[in-house]
Amino acid sequence: MESTLYSIRMHATRLDTHLSGAEALVSETELKRAAADLVERALGHSKGKAHSIRISIDDLTDTEVVRGRLPDLVTVPVADYLDGRQAAAKLLRWAGVSNFAITRSMEDLGRGAAPGNKAMRGAMLVDAVSGERLEPDTSRGVRVSRLGLTPATTDALRSALQTLGLDNDHVREALALAGKVLASGQVLAELCWSDDPDYTAGYVAAPGLGYVRFPHLKPLGEDRGGRAFFVPPALRDLTSLIFFLQETPWLADGLGHLHPPIALETLRELLDRRA
Repeated sequence: MESTLYSIRMHATRLDTHLSGAEALVSETELKRAAADLVERALGHSKGKAHSIRISIDDLTDTEVVRGRLPDLVTVPVADYLDGRQAAAKLLRWAGVSNFAITRSMEDLGRGAAPGNKAMRGAMLVDAVSGERLEPDTSRGVRVSRLGLTPATTDALRSALQTLGLDNDHVREALALAGKVLASGQVLAELCWSDDPDYTAGYVAAPGLGYVRFPHLKPLGEDRGGRAFFVPPALRDLTSLIFFLQETPWLADGLGHLHPPIALETLRELLDRRA
């Protein structure tokens, strides 16, 4: 019999502004270590020490846990963040997102998508054609939650990422989050770059594409960023999507293919052949 899983989540703020968030699905024996790791992370953030840290723990004994595989991963080298955004836009167009929706979303992420030009805790939900923002709360967005990796998957992922020089919290957690988003079956593509001023990388994720990482999607030192989930125009009842992303536990129990870096044009040729 499998041991009981717990959802453990951390939200940290500084000066009443979102600072950091992280979470995991863990067994009871891993719970204390996970809580300590999350507190340490909140206290050691590059934007400063948290003034408020909230830890939430939920027993998932009576909750169905959806399992799935992490998406494939590849890095596309780019010269700078402008080159990176152009490359990301090409992949988003391939996934069915309009130029207007891409431009508007990149502008929102670049200046801060929440009111007052602040970084938003969750993600924007964006109509992939019109670019209209659809999330019910534009200050909070849609926070993808209740996700994690099995211990065996974590070990295998860390080993594979080490060979690529990518074994860090940012990549591991973003890959898991992208896996849950794609598992919803209702998102055409995701665009993300971090609001951590010391971390310039970001990614595009989409069905049939996987997780494509760009070393530069914003300037070094910039503290604005976030996520945009692009949904098809026909998807106007967002209730089931939001519930899945925020409430349904999702556990990665297998890896995708982790590829060495590849040029954008080579990747696009591969995608065209699949089509």
